[in-house]
Amino acid sequence: MSDAPVLTDKRDGYRVITLNRPDKLNAFNDAMHTALRDALDEAERDEDCRALLLTGAGRAFCSGQDLADRLAKPGETVLAGAALDTYYNPLVLRLRGLRFPVVAAVNGAAAGAGCNVALACDIVLAAKSASFTQSFARIGLIPDSGGTWILPRLVGMARARGLALLAEPLPAEKAESWGLIWKAVEDAALMAEAEKLCVHFARAPTYGLGLVKQALDAGQTNGLAAQLDLERDLQREASRAPDYAEGVRAFFEKRKPVFTGRKPS
Repeated sequence: MSDAPVLTDKRDGYRVITLNRPDKLNAFNDAMHTALRDALDEAERDEDCRALLLTGAGRAFCSGQDLADRLAKPGETVLAGAALDTYYNPLVLRLRGLRFPVVAAVNGAAAGAGCNVALACDIVLAAKSASFTQSFARIGLIPDSGGTWILPRLVGMARARGLALLAEPLPAEKAESWGLIWKAVEDAALMAEAEKLCVHFARAPTYGLGLVKQALDAGQTNGLAAQLDLERDLQREASRAPDYAEGVRAFFEKRKPVFTGRKPS
């Protein structure tokens, strides 16, 4: 396997991006952030890419920030905010804003920022041996990379507080039962299940799915009237795309639709 910090595998209609620092449990350093940003750039430029699968090499998905890069010398203070501005916050916003669905295949521990990067994806599958840990409290920090925003929305405030304040690992099956993730699967089936989802998305009306992502995120902060207006506007936009016309034709012709994922002309 390459020693590049991020690996990209181009498939038919989707890409697999693998965080590749297995000896460091795929902890983020500057090089991995840069490589991941470049991989996402390539995926966005590829008009044939209609879904993304994000996973980790080895026995972890991502253990968060590589603390060796943040180790303060005696008498020195290392401020964490700069890395959030430079890397983590743009990454989370980008994953949420990509024009196609992002599937996270959590193959092992997802901790700290690694946990919240996984939760920023659209569909989260996890091996039953995997776990999710808001580990920030262990070193006196707060959940970042969107943790304080997404946790209460997924599991409610009581559970979000417990996860954030206690920093205890949440096993994948409990994460599923709490609604933190989509599904926990047998370890050996994880990648096949994730790839199956990406194959589905690669044949789906991708442009419309991108609008679904936009609407769902906006609905977390909009009032009802504003959200109804947004639904109207996005529905109008979705109906301009070729996939809508194809879907309606296929319905009446009693056949499977052939979607292209293209934008309206």
